[in-house]
Amino acid sequence: MNGNAVLAGASWFTSSYSNDQGGACVEGARLEGAMMAVRDSKDREAGTFVFPAASWGAFVGAVKQDVLS
Repeated sequence: MNGNAVLAGASWFTSSYSNDQGGACVEGARLEGAMMAVRDSKDREAGTFVFPAASWGAFVGAVKQDVLS
C-alpha cells in the first residue's frame, strides 16, 4: 500500500499541548486499520511517523503518567 495515498485522506488535528508561539507543535491523524500518524506542524514536509493506535496510546499514557508524577 502506498503510504502517501493513506495520508492524503488523513484528517489532521493539532495537539492540545501545541501553541502558536513556536513551541511543541505536533499534529496527529487517526488512520484506517487502527493506525495513528504524527508529524511536526512547523515542518509538515519533514516526514510522518505512523504507529499502531495501541502503541501510540501506550506512549501517550506513559508520558501523561510521567508528567503527572
